[in-house]
Amino acid sequence: MEKGLGKQGEEPWQVLEFYSGIGGMRYSLERGGVNAKIVEAFDINNIANDVYEHNFGHRPYQGNIQSLTAADLDRYRAHAWLLSPPCQPYTRQGLQKHSGDARAFSFLKILELMQHTLHPPLMLFVENVVGFESSDTHEQMIEILSKTGFVTQEFILSPVQFGVPYSRPRYFCLVVKDAGMSLNSGLMQGLFAKRKPALFQKQHCNNQLLSTPSPLFGHEDDTLTDEHDQSEIWDKLLQSCEPVERFLEFKNAINALETNSSYLDTLTVTTDASGELDNHERDRSDGNSWDQFSVPLSLIERWGSAMDIIDIVYPDSKRCCCFTKSYYRYVKGTGSLLATGQSRNDKAASLEEQRLRYFTPREVANLHSFPKDFHFPQHINLRQRYALLGNSLSVAVVAPLLTYLFTRPSDL
Repeated sequence: MEKGLGKQGEEPWQVLEFYSGIGGMRYSLERGGVNAKIVEAFDINNIANDVYEHNFGHRPYQGNIQSLTAADLDRYRAHAWLLSPPCQPYTRQGLQKHSGDARAFSFLKILELMQHTLHPPLMLFVENVVGFESSDTHEQMIEILSKTGFVTQEFILSPVQFGVPYSRPRYFCLVVKDAGMSLNSGLMQGLFAKRKPALFQKQHCNNQLLSTPSPLFGHEDDTLTDEHDQSEIWDKLLQSCEPVERFLEFKNAINALETNSSYLDTLTVTTDASGELDNHERDRSDGNSWDQFSVPLSLIERWGSAMDIIDIVYPDSKRCCCFTKSYYRYVKGTGSLLATGQSRNDKAASLEEQRLRYFTPREVANLHSFPKDFHFPQHINLRQRYALLGNSLSVAVVAPLLTYLFTRPSDL
């Protein structure tokens, strides 16, 4: 990331990447052309860190974030903190304990530490599920940011709004230091002297929650539309998306067995009648088989007419549902299935004739807009790959958000 946003000759932005996962934030910085250097990444998941190290050559700090001190964070002297904290406290399927959930504690600890650092960041970026914006954790975050002299712009955006046929709405909070606030640190004063503050390009959007990416591209905000207009806008967005076929591992979705893709896992995995992977088969690695991605006939027979609650998409579809970390372990509510047999226009086709299959991990990565040079280490099994991708983010959405965050009006 040696070239990117910023005037020629400026040093790269120093960035801390919290909850780094498999590197979605870092890929977004690269795709967004931000002149940034990750000075440290943090994640407690050793499997995710294996993937991160495999792709970036650096292993994230694997200790508990709650054990960090303000002095630890001061040591990095980072301009920006990027955070994608655990979403489980805020999901509709969860207990919605919000700040009372132990998985929310580390994020709250980071916000607490920021108030005590001698060298606080100039910018923050927070990503989470829709629902976070109505949580008491969000309330505490906004209170702390306001008290410490930051301004925010918040968004709820989906890849569909960026031409990707993938419905995955997420909450994003962009945060910059208010240049009008007094600076309590000699280093911070030095940073402002060296770089002009990263003021938002569209400052009329400050402290607002937006559902449009228009400000990212220099357009006026168009969120003030009625429900009918919003429906029409969404229909137009779907029609402008690329077809699902563009994100598959092979052009002919029906002739899957002919693919020579290097991403086919060396796993033969079966599912039981409930749609959950058999525990014994889950981690086996005894053969190379495309059949592992086919939805078992026993599962189709078990669900029968209830399969209409499963999201089935076709190669020419312009939308598929969000893939969760439980995709492939369960069918209902975890992501779309791909019909590789009969056309969507053949309504008489049975479920068996549609030859349903799961999207492969590479295809899920494609829909998350991960670059083609992203790979999993060979020892990461199929279940782990889906889980890691389900916990990741959309690079197509985050990249322009980071470009917008790091671009100052003087750079335009």
